[in-house]
Amino acid sequence: MLPANLQKRYRNIMTRGAHELPPIPPKPSGKRGKIAKSDAHNPHERMKKYEAAILLFAKDPEVAFTNNRAEQDLRMAKVKQKVSGCFRTQIYAQAYCRISSYLQTMANKGYNPLVAIQMALAGDFDYGGE
Repeated sequence: MLPANLQKRYRNIMTRGAHELPPIPPKPSGKRGKIAKSDAHNPHERMKKYEAAILLFAKDPEVAFTNNRAEQDLRMAKVKQKVSGCFRTQIYAQAYCRISSYLQTMANKGYNPLVAIQMALAGDFDYGGE
């Protein structure tokens, strides 16, 4: 369970923020679809809807503040693919992903990429007792 004080403060801020939002204009008669809201309404509604997910990192220290790590990992593969035109074969794509994954794991464990490569070439895969 989240610390009650933190959740209470979050909800207090959200309530105060709701009072600061500009009013949503009434829907014109004869128009279909959703009413366009101000730029402030959409993030406010998402923050209200996903409160538990937003505050989860405060409850569990193992949860990252953001999920951008996976997105960043995929982005590098796409950049590599765009720069070179493509991966010539599936084996090369798999090798790239394996090397990239190894280097990212080692970086997360605090190893310099050059040291990590030297360790791999030397056959020393003992990187933290896993």
